Amino acid sequence: MTRNAAFIRLAAYYALLFTAVGIQLPFWPVWLSAQGLSAAEIGMLAAVGYLCRIVVNPVVGIVVDRRGDRRKPMIALALAAATAWAFFGGVDGFAAILVVTLVASGLWAAIMPVGDSLALMMAAEWKLDYGRVRLWGSAAFIAAAVLTGRLLLTVSPSVLVWLVTAALVATALGCAPLPDLRAPSHHGARVALRPLLTSAPFLLFLACTALNQASHTVYYAFATLHWRAAGIGDDTIGLLWSEGVVAEIVLFAVSAPLVRRLGAGGLLMAAGAGGVLRWLALGLTTSVPLLAMAQILHAATFGCAHLGAMRFMHRAIPPGLGVRAQGLYAAVAMGVAPGLMSPLTGALFQRFGGGAFLAMAVLSLGALVAGWGLRRRWSGGVA
Repeated sequence: MTRNAAFIRLAAYYALLFTAVGIQLPFWPVWLSAQGLSAAEIGMLAAVGYLCRIVVNPVVGIVVDRRGDRRKPMIALALAAATAWAFFGGVDGFAAILVVTLVASGLWAAIMPVGDSLALMMAAEWKLDYGRVRLWGSAAFIAAAVLTGRLLLTVSPSVLVWLVTAALVATALGCAPLPDLRAPSHHGARVALRPLLTSAPFLLFLACTALNQASHTVYYAFATLHWRAAGIGDDTIGLLWSEGVVAEIVLFAVSAPLVRRLGAGGLLMAAGAGGVLRWLALGLTTSVPLLAMAQILHAATFGCAHLGAMRFMHRAIPPGLGVRAQGLYAAVAMGVAPGLMSPLTGALFQRFGGGAFLAMAVLSLGALVAGWGLRRRWSGGVA
């Protein structure tokens, strides 16, 4: 495979995966609200979506690391997630939605760590600029969010179930052309995680990324509902979500020198600082021009955080522990932390509305401090 072919195949995978995310993330709370669920119940469902990763991601990481391959598990997970998501079309009531959320979210969330592990292997094998590959996922997110926002002006939110299902099937198809790169497998062997769990840099990394992810819980679960209540239309909301991702794309396009200059710790500190400013702004205003300015900081709160995490994983984690470390990171930072935070954010939003964003600024401040600690403690080698 040529370098260009590797770039195109990996970019296509990210584009298809984030088409599904661009449909679901901004507008799934609209579907849940249309089913008659309260803000507290939506917060609980968001928590379940996060917390199921605690079990699923580490288990998938163990299986994949022992197998050594990446592509076939990605295809299987995407097809299974699509099948599970389709069940939302036939359920009614909080309890039934809760069960389907547990299965569908767990399967979907498990794709990302495996895909990121393969992406890092491909970037090393073909000397790819990871940021420029990943930006195609962000571009697809924008297109999906804008088009979905416009679609919802004229059709029922029920269409969201089938749009997400179709996008997950397309993701499985996008996984098929990826190369079958393999890390050293560990069939029948137990690879200890103790070196990671006793490493101060790795624990600081988990703390920083966990706080950063937890700080996004009000945004992901309630920003659309908050802006709708303020009289902002779905098409404008789609543009607000997309505008933040445009900033993320610009960052990814010019990321190589920035990553070399700041390193993982500096990037994670930038994410924390950006979060303090962004969540303060979203908590204090619903003015569309001011929201648009604040959304530019998505380049920091998501873009810098993601690049910093991938930089740390690439430099600090041995290849044989790659998926397992990615799974542990996903379980803690994208599972435990936001999962525990989501019920609280549901209660905060139900009581204070947009004021709940102010609590998120405090979490971002904690992420900034943890990133500073990582930068001081980590030398840049294997953790």
